[in-house]
Amino acid sequence: MTRTPRHPYLLDPDKTVLLIVDVQERFRAAIPSFDEMLAGCLRLTRTFQALGLPIVVTEQYPKGLGHTVEELRTILDETPIPEKTTFSALGCHDVRDRLTLEADAVVVCGIEAHVCVQQSVHDLLAAKRLVHVARDAVASRDPANAQAALVRLGMAGAVLTTTEMAAFELLGDAKDPKFKDVQAIFK
Repeated sequence: MTRTPRHPYLLDPDKTVLLIVDVQERFRAAIPSFDEMLAGCLRLTRTFQALGLPIVVTEQYPKGLGHTVEELRTILDETPIPEKTTFSALGCHDVRDRLTLEADAVVVCGIEAHVCVQQSVHDLLAAKRLVHVARDAVASRDPANAQAALVRLGMAGAVLTTTEMAAFELLGDAKDPKFKDVQAIFK
């Protein structure tokens, strides 16, 4: 059976990695939309886990900003979380190697949208990766900074998406055996 050609901006589960950028404890009180952003990150994490897809997580200077929030850490199991000091996740060798060698496409979520997310996305675009930024899973301390980052990233070539759009693109078909598992994440 021949598969129908798909648009190149649609996510392919065989070639996609999730990047969770710096969802750390110190940001909880500083970011007004933290709970909504975290909910989006959790939805994406659960989707990638349900589909058996790779997840990469980073922490920006955890001595000062704390570690990845408990809600994410508990569902990430044994996923390694490298420490970084560069704003771009690609400044961390382990992360750069995984994202540029293992993936044609990267779904990005996390904080802060206008600093670490923005610089990571630009570096991924420079590495010729298709990058989807989940609008409902990124945030900044100042919402205006997050909005400016999203506009800039869209203009630079990133695909602005949502957690649900990304999940169902990766799923692709209601006949997929994982359909009910993924659908339940969004109910």
